[in-house]
Amino acid sequence: MRHTVRTAALAGAGALLLALAAPPSAGAAPAPTPRIDLRVLVVDDGGPAVDAIATELGNAGTPFTRIDLHEADRPEIDAGFLADTVDGRPRAKYQAVVLPSDSPSGMAGAELAALASYEQRYAIPQVDAYTYARPEVGLDYPVNGGYSGSLDGVRAAVTAAGKAGPFGYLDGPVPFEDNSPSVGESYAHVARPAAGADFTSYVDAPVPGSAERGSLVGEYRHNGRRELVVTFVYNQYQQQFRLLARGIVDWMTQGVRAGAARHYFAVHIDDVFAADDRWDSELNCTPGDVDCPPGQGEPDPIRMTAADARYAAQWSAAKGFTLDMVFNGGGSELFKEENGGSDPLAQQLVSDRAAYRWVNHTYNHPFLGCLQDVSTVPWTCAKNADGTVKYASRGEISAQISDNRAWGRRAGLPLRDDELVTGEHSGLKILPQQPDDNPHLAAALSDNAIASLASDNSRDPQQRRVGPALTVPRYPMNVFYNAGRTAEQIDEYNWIYTRAADGGSGICENSAVSTCLDEPLDAATGYAEHVVPLEARIALGHVLAGDPRPHFIHQSNLAEDRIAYPVLDRVLDDYAALYADSTPLVNLRQRDIGAELRDRAAWRAAVSAGQVNAYRIGGTVTVRAPAGVRVTATMPTGTRQNQLLGTTAFGNPYAGSLVGWVSPGLLQDRVTLTLPAMAAATPAVAAASVTEPVPAPAPRLPLPPGVRERVAYGITDHGMPDRRVTG
Repeated sequence: MRHTVRTAALAGAGALLLALAAPPSAGAAPAPTPRIDLRVLVVDDGGPAVDAIATELGNAGTPFTRIDLHEADRPEIDAGFLADTVDGRPRAKYQAVVLPSDSPSGMAGAELAALASYEQRYAIPQVDAYTYARPEVGLDYPVNGGYSGSLDGVRAAVTAAGKAGPFGYLDGPVPFEDNSPSVGESYAHVARPAAGADFTSYVDAPVPGSAERGSLVGEYRHNGRRELVVTFVYNQYQQQFRLLARGIVDWMTQGVRAGAARHYFAVHIDDVFAADDRWDSELNCTPGDVDCPPGQGEPDPIRMTAADARYAAQWSAAKGFTLDMVFNGGGSELFKEENGGSDPLAQQLVSDRAAYRWVNHTYNHPFLGCLQDVSTVPWTCAKNADGTVKYASRGEISAQISDNRAWGRRAGLPLRDDELVTGEHSGLKILPQQPDDNPHLAAALSDNAIASLASDNSRDPQQRRVGPALTVPRYPMNVFYNAGRTAEQIDEYNWIYTRAADGGSGICENSAVSTCLDEPLDAATGYAEHVVPLEARIALGHVLAGDPRPHFIHQSNLAEDRIAYPVLDRVLDDYAALYADSTPLVNLRQRDIGAELRDRAAWRAAVSAGQVNAYRIGGTVTVRAPAGVRVTATMPTGTRQNQLLGTTAFGNPYAGSLVGWVSPGLLQDRVTLTLPAMAAATPAVAAASVTEPVPAPAPRLPLPPGVRERVAYGITDHGMPDRRVTG
């Protein structure tokens, strides 16, 4: 295919052209370097592609202004809207522009002309979120050796220029999803650069029926402007967008922006040292637990062995991934009482204690909310004589925390005393039975100086304060706590997710949060062929969205058939195949995840309220936020933070940039950063802007059904409906 291949420096931008001013005439005082506000202008036509980019900016905490083209009273995009003067210095109000296409319907010709002039004057990049391949964007028409149609299941790739430029954090492949054979999920125009166009392809795909490849994402340089031309449609949930989102934002902000994004993955193993009750395939419930009526069946506990513990340590070392062991010391003491005073599992795990992080899960895992009346299914809260709810007492809760902490200390476990996961997240509200937190919980947390308390993301997804503690919502995985063997997992899975006519419970027919299976899963193949890829894809979706919330499973899933490992392997291996070593998974412990969620919430609230003022003048970036709000930013390698005396390093390396949280230094009220010399360079543009014709409106483009709404993976990713997820 024909295209212009640039050096890494040029492909990475034009990547460094910012804040430009016309050169002074001879003898005149030099014009002041313009100020470029670190804010993105997003022009929205209601389409999924613009929404996806806006969501990415919002998730990263990057300030942006959204203009809805459908609002009758929207502001006019003219010279005054785009730029002004502050303290005698020219100011560009936006560091980048996102348009629905190169010439969207709903924008007047004068507005497009104003944008073109603005982008020329200040070297502002423009992203065409989804546009038709045509010469106006540097591409030939798809009918000329290209392709227009579905890309479901196609394997696109980052080009050499893309790796040297904005997509260098990827290993190369960009697989397009194909989650449903009956729903079109993607649509694209795959095209070659137009003859004579200054166009560099960053992501391309094969042209069906040909040995040629055509561009899906590329940079078009013309008349002193730079456009990122995207010719496939997407939504915020699709993996292909999630893979490319960072590069799109890096390109438009030229690697200098307020806000940051990383990929996180943490896995909590609950009930360590204890045992979990087993699913009964005949009774279709779990004897010993509250989903079985009293007296039904005999409990059949699942508990790891010493061999399982050795395997866990070996797996963790081989994967370079640290598991969080959420433990109940009383489980070991009970096992010793029943087995001659010895616990080989505890001995093995304790000997390998440095391989893991350890989290207090209470001493023997009681339910610490209301007193459960289990005489009926589902259970209810027991009541006092006056009709009030009976709750576990402050003393009971406090003893469970402190006794388990003491056991862990005696065992030499490297604990953080301020972290806690209560059994089944109990004590916190649980609908419908217990709509409020146990009123004694906050005081017991204070008694034990608990600052980080786990919650169930499927029930309580927002971080909130409970006494002295901030909650850390955790994602339940559909690898069931009461299954140690694959056959048990599939039997229970079929019971939950198949229709009554197919032998299931029929829950899925009456649930708003799940989808029935077309037919029951095969007992021999269903786990590997359906559950593993599905659960891994859901978890990887959380990872690629930059969500730091941990996932949780149970010690039973590391026992017997060790059914958790295929899912975890799939997540880790798929991620490693997609991302370069410069973009590792960030594996944080619970309290640090809570701090990340807390800082994000404070920063985003300040951004939303217009309380963040961030801008660049030449090689200096200034960010001012409300007192006590930590600043997050993405900057080029070599960036330094200015202190009262000297400078300090900024951030940590990630995806070829530096990202981090910082606060103003001593006696400072703002964060000031100095960019490295290469990134600070601001070559001048021509004295006069080049006038270019306003392009004709881009043709209205097709949107397959799966682009406007998330295509279901087959089963909900919200956990198990109508059944208790233990923790």
